[in-house]
Amino acid sequence: MATKPDRRIAALQAGSLRDPFGFLGLHEEGGALLCRAFVPWAGQLSVLDAADGQELVSLARSGRDGLFVGAVPRGERFRYRLRAVTDGRVVDFEDPYRFDPILGEIDRHLLGEGRHLRAFDKLGAHPMTMDGVEGVGFAVWAPNASAVSVVGGFNDWDGRRHPMRLHPGIGVWDLFVPQVPAGATYKFQIHGPDGTLLPLKADPVARQAEHPPATASIVAPLPAHQWHDQAWLETRAGRNTREAPISIYEVHLGSWRRHPDGSVLSYRELAEELVPYVAALGFTHIEVLPISEYPFDGSWGYQPIGLFAPTSRFGTPDDFRFFVDACHQAGLGLWLDWVPGHFPTDQHGLGLFDGTHLYEHADPRQGFHQDWNTLIFNYGRPEVINYLTANALSWLENFHLDGLRVDAVASMLYLDYSRKPGEWLPNRFGGRENLDAVDFLRRFNELVFEHAPGTTTAAEESTAWPMVSAPTHLGGLGFGFKWNMGWMHDTLHYMAQDPVHRKYHHKDLTFGLLYGFSENFILPLSHDEVVHGKGSLLNKMPGDRWQRFANLRAYFAFMWMHPGKKLLFMGCEFGQEREWNHDAQLDWHLLDDSSHAGLARLVQDLNRLYRGETALHRLDAVPEGFAWVDATDSDQSVVSFLRFDADRRHAVLVVCNFTPIPRRDYRVGVPRSGLWRERLNTDAAVYGGSDLGNAGAVTAEPVAQHGHAQSLALLLLPPLATIVLIAEPS
Repeated sequence: MATKPDRRIAALQAGSLRDPFGFLGLHEEGGALLCRAFVPWAGQLSVLDAADGQELVSLARSGRDGLFVGAVPRGERFRYRLRAVTDGRVVDFEDPYRFDPILGEIDRHLLGEGRHLRAFDKLGAHPMTMDGVEGVGFAVWAPNASAVSVVGGFNDWDGRRHPMRLHPGIGVWDLFVPQVPAGATYKFQIHGPDGTLLPLKADPVARQAEHPPATASIVAPLPAHQWHDQAWLETRAGRNTREAPISIYEVHLGSWRRHPDGSVLSYRELAEELVPYVAALGFTHIEVLPISEYPFDGSWGYQPIGLFAPTSRFGTPDDFRFFVDACHQAGLGLWLDWVPGHFPTDQHGLGLFDGTHLYEHADPRQGFHQDWNTLIFNYGRPEVINYLTANALSWLENFHLDGLRVDAVASMLYLDYSRKPGEWLPNRFGGRENLDAVDFLRRFNELVFEHAPGTTTAAEESTAWPMVSAPTHLGGLGFGFKWNMGWMHDTLHYMAQDPVHRKYHHKDLTFGLLYGFSENFILPLSHDEVVHGKGSLLNKMPGDRWQRFANLRAYFAFMWMHPGKKLLFMGCEFGQEREWNHDAQLDWHLLDDSSHAGLARLVQDLNRLYRGETALHRLDAVPEGFAWVDATDSDQSVVSFLRFDADRRHAVLVVCNFTPIPRRDYRVGVPRSGLWRERLNTDAAVYGGSDLGNAGAVTAEPVAQHGHAQSLALLLLPPLATIVLIAEPS
């Protein structure tokens, strides 16, 4: 029968030693102080006194696989080093198995409860100094594993070299590995509950990763970027509220612009080119499609594996910090598209991480997305919730991001999302609502607004789930904003109609105001509308080339004047003609054409007007800021409405003509007498229009119309155009 040490030696040689600190390092056994070390590359190994470098004892090699053992002439534990001699080369180094755990008692307690808000500072790989020795502390959650080792270039990817210590009860394994440099690649070698060796796993909390298709994690150096955005941070709270002008430029960093050879721009190059471009267009924010490390370019980042690491496609974490800093110094907020709803099945990822369904549900009726062939997080597990919420906070704190837009919220809220009867499991009340996901989203929002003041959140939620952007203490989900998907679908459906038929679809323009103030809405014209055969926004418009541009100009102005914050996907601002291709840059040559350049100038002027007129943004989310003048003129396909500031003394009149027929002497009621100046006309020649309008201003007449005692007789309501008039102060 084998002795206990023999079993441990066998486990060590198999890379499956569960309790390395009970076997390796210094141990008092049989009245002697023994030292064991596994150094398979060494020819000879000896123990040194770390205080004076004196060689105390030469260890004997036990077998052929690199285990050395020997009695040390000391009566108690002491600081020591190891000296290896191989092929005439002498190497002095530290023994990982003489160091204490890297996790303290409080950290272990909070991780075990799933309440460690700074789990990103404890799990993963962190350069640190222990007992005066520099190295890297590794920690990973794998509660059902029978053994875990950290492997990397520093140990020749040999899972026998650095088995990790288990903290019982919380399932976290840790190890301080001396003399590992920042930039080292690593993964975790994990044996499942039954001892089965799993595929090597990337670190779920890695702060940096290799450039795909390589899959290793990287020990990220300590941040070196010096921030210069203090002024921004002190004022950003007012830039993220529902009363602020928020106009978002949505961008896929890999295909906005590229080098002549087709390679992507780096974070630093994007700081130099993208940031001033967006600022010049007058947008207030940039929203980037997901940049959490992801293996497949074609997922656009929506199938992430390294949630804590900015993708290496564009540079290092400090390079990304430089980009964020540049946004802030240019007066731009930066939101990140965040994906806590699912993750891919790549074998180096989270799926079956420790040989069990750790991060995902075991039952595919709860844990597998049929649409995307991805795995769904188990929102009922406290450690998984801690993983996700800590990830959110890490982006906001470590990278100074200003907001998180949460992807595919509807897929999280509904147990039957995209499933047929029998393919899903009801909740404990028999309903279709995912109660664990609801709790998670509320917890996420509460933590963001409490611990990252001045930031905000937005939900891509495509159903009528109530109170998405209401506070959690009122029963809401707690988001700052919600994408208005209904408005987007309805209005794009309307704009796609031939103008002769639009009168039959008039409600598509007006229906959104029936619920327009039930949430803090963002009006999104996003990447999803210009891909997968949907065509570009410009090519959704009917008519000849002139009419398509005129339609899009009128539509953009309708959107910018309509209640709700704005979001526009890159390229739409100048009328990209082909649909978006993530493998190529936008068609920048189009800006040499006057029609495309005119559209871009209109977007710039819309942003300037929207930001400058408080009536166009201050009361975006409440009905007091809006009033229809006439929502019923379907026969002529004309809508008119008013926007107000807080005291209703300032009024903005918007009139849209969605037919190619100019309307002469078109009368609209207004709440004030005096001169109304035409501040914007999408038919202006400078935008590529026919330059029809009202000679710059119209004077109100005491003619009752639309419930008002005063009205304007518009000299000319241009074809396929939106005009904006603002009353002169009395």
